[in-house]
Amino acid sequence: MILLAAGSAGAGGSAASAGASARAYAVKVSIPGQAASQAGYASAPPYATAFGSSFAYPADGTALTTGALAVSASSDVGPTAAASASSEVDSLILFGGEIVASSVKGEATGSTKGRTARGALASSSVAGLTVLGQPVTVAPNNRVALADWGYLITLEQSVDTSSASGRAQAYHGFVTALDIHLTAEHGGLPAGSEIQVGYAEAFVQASAAPPAKPEPPGTVKGKNGKKTPNAPEPSRKKGSPAPLLPIPTGLAPKLTAGGYVFPVYGPSSYGDSFGAFRGDVPGNWHHGDDIFAPLGAPILAVADGLVFSVGWNDLGGNRLWLRDSQGNEFYFAHLSAFSPLARNGKHVKAGEVLGFVGNTGDAAGTPYHLHFEVHPVSLLFMGYDGAVDPTPYLQAWQKLRDVRFLPNIAGWVRWAPVSDPAPKPGAILLQVSDISEADGLDPGSLERAMAEKASTEGGGGDRLLTTHGLGRPRGAGY
Repeated sequence: MILLAAGSAGAGGSAASAGASARAYAVKVSIPGQAASQAGYASAPPYATAFGSSFAYPADGTALTTGALAVSASSDVGPTAAASASSEVDSLILFGGEIVASSVKGEATGSTKGRTARGALASSSVAGLTVLGQPVTVAPNNRVALADWGYLITLEQSVDTSSASGRAQAYHGFVTALDIHLTAEHGGLPAGSEIQVGYAEAFVQASAAPPAKPEPPGTVKGKNGKKTPNAPEPSRKKGSPAPLLPIPTGLAPKLTAGGYVFPVYGPSSYGDSFGAFRGDVPGNWHHGDDIFAPLGAPILAVADGLVFSVGWNDLGGNRLWLRDSQGNEFYFAHLSAFSPLARNGKHVKAGEVLGFVGNTGDAAGTPYHLHFEVHPVSLLFMGYDGAVDPTPYLQAWQKLRDVRFLPNIAGWVRWAPVSDPAPKPGAILLQVSDISEADGLDPGSLERAMAEKASTEGGGGDRLLTTHGLGRPRGAGY
């Protein structure tokens, strides 16, 4: 079993606008609906290291065993910035020898010079990799099938270098040396489980150019270069509130997971309301766009990814988050109800139904809509304010023409009570035309509508589903 010792030292001094952070972990086992099991973790700032003699999961090692582990993370910030993360695992054995590697290493570095930023992931490696008895060539983002029960990716990685007009550059890179995904139950682990080995991540932000030397108020340069009097600038009265900080506009990092689709099925409309003032919401500005659609219109997963933080909060009402394979995160709020796929830890495909349009939370009394946000992986270090304008993405994403549940989808999830203070979701029909025949979300009304539909279609086609929200709040708001 794991035996870790960790130590840390102070980070470097800070100056200008440069920034840096790093993190690494040796092994992480994620099981749907359970807290992840993790061996060896380090993050910076401050500088940190962790070591272990071995790790096994579960306790008898039937799914995974390792030899020695070592992780480290460091960052230094001054006029320039630097960050590095490293994760090493010796003697990896999964599922009794079906996957074997003599060593696994993830390494990410980043540094700045002037207003530019760069980094590298090339030192990452997997040595002696054998899968189902056959040697495997290791290459970045190489996908290897695991019979009929899953797949693995070698040196899974992504890099984002972003900068806005007139601003300094940032670099964000991460690598998972070996990432195993189970699509069916195997070795005692359920479908949807994920095992990550050798994760490393580094972020650096270059310092901004020195600000121009301020001119004294009340002067302006004339054509001859001499300073002449000008009207004084308006001043803020003592005790008046400070001006609001500018909204982070002009940022549109490239999302790289691929296969994105529009988040609402059927007729809808939206405008660019990102950054609009919201006086009753923490942050005072709108972190996304509102997509208006009929009550109960299906809400879709915009990408292949992992669902998390399914539940309720006072601002978002019924809400959930989705993280795609590259780490970009998407926030959906004000749902009238969740679908059976809206489960913490559930892996979903782009276009699958996660819930239904409504106006729960602080949207009560407003037209039915989905509040939708985009949080690129390169800006997650900013916390909830790392959102960017979703309008360009919405304009580019494909709108699906047909969305239906499979007939047996209700059997995919275990029935459970609502664990949050959300109003109990009602029964939902998947086609908006069916919903229009019923009285809002009244279950009896919908059952009558479905009975009429079933009688005309011979009992086939769409299904009536009663769904319940699962999970605990993420903590972020609107």
